[in-house]
Amino acid sequence: MTEDGEIQQKWSIETNILEDGRHIVPDIIASIKHRLDLYDMDKEDFVGIGMGSPGSVDIAAGTVIGAYNLNWTELQPVKETIERELGIPFAIDNDANVAALGERWKGAGENEDDVIFITLGTGVGGGIVAAGQLLHGAAGCAGEIGHVTVDPNGFECTCGKRGCLETVASATGVVRVARQLSEEYAGPSDLKSRLDDGEDISSKDVFDAAQADDPFALRVVDRVCFFLGLAVGNLGNTLNPTHIVIGGGVSAAGEFLRSRVQTYFEQFTFPQVRNSTHVKLAELGNEAGVIGAASLARQFA
Repeated sequence: MTEDGEIQQKWSIETNILEDGRHIVPDIIASIKHRLDLYDMDKEDFVGIGMGSPGSVDIAAGTVIGAYNLNWTELQPVKETIERELGIPFAIDNDANVAALGERWKGAGENEDDVIFITLGTGVGGGIVAAGQLLHGAAGCAGEIGHVTVDPNGFECTCGKRGCLETVASATGVVRVARQLSEEYAGPSDLKSRLDDGEDISSKDVFDAAQADDPFALRVVDRVCFFLGLAVGNLGNTLNPTHIVIGGGVSAAGEFLRSRVQTYFEQFTFPQVRNSTHVKLAELGNEAGVIGAASLARQFA
């Protein structure tokens, strides 16, 4: 990328998680070396490398642990290894944080100083930019919006407590809400019939059915948007950002989702926040993390 955030070249490689994920960083290094040879470039052509990673990231040490989908159960000295092999300054942060940086810089955040990003995927993640700075918190847990409590007596979360936003607004959470509500719904509904017949459904199925005016699906979507609007409203009341940006797979429902979240956001915020904080859809898709991670490298320029 250029220092102005324009992508020059993009490629991907397979992620080999065998043997505790020990091949991942060497494969990344080999891929970068190959590209440097291909384009006849060297380390002096770059101000830095930025990376986003799942798991617990120590941004100062440049290490990652607990990225279970990568099989990284042991501490990974990512920064040390990449800088030693490539000789280019390296910075790393949590994947949701770098996506927040990307949307803030080149996406729906319009490069404002106060932006919150929420990603609705298999889980619910987030990142908070306040006064132009990404917030990390005392233990690196700032922006864990998925664990905001929205229903104290709700579903159990993998974190150990109940009623986290993640349990009702992630892709799996939407389906969980549908299954719960189907027990008390008696009216006509194709979506409920599919659940009653034991079919597997997805969050996309729920939103598609709602957009087709399935009454039960509309009830499910309303419940999910209530919880999202409650969380987003409380974030607005606490931090009063210019933009709260919603991204991730579930956000593919688009304005159908956003407008309903907006309605509850307005219910749960006071007038000054209601009139100054805007709920928006993400614009960059998967490139948010790429652009945000690269923006980390700008600190070396």
